[in-house]
Amino acid sequence: MRTSPLFMAFLYFLMGAVFTYIAVQSANETIWNFTTIILAIVATFDFAVAIRLFSLHFRIKNSKNDDK
Repeated sequence: MRTSPLFMAFLYFLMGAVFTYIAVQSANETIWNFTTIILAIVATFDFAVAIRLFSLHFRIKNSKNDDK
């Protein structure tokens, strides 16, 4: 069974939100520490993948509607 791009997009978006929350919580005195920056970078990648998967879902949906 294949997973849909929409489900994976929501999953990556949720992971991005979790990593963002953890990064905010790890910023004690300043945001310029190693842990906070790594967590923010991972969250950014997760949000980028989620956007691409949402785009893929809508392209697949539109191509199926055009075939009818």
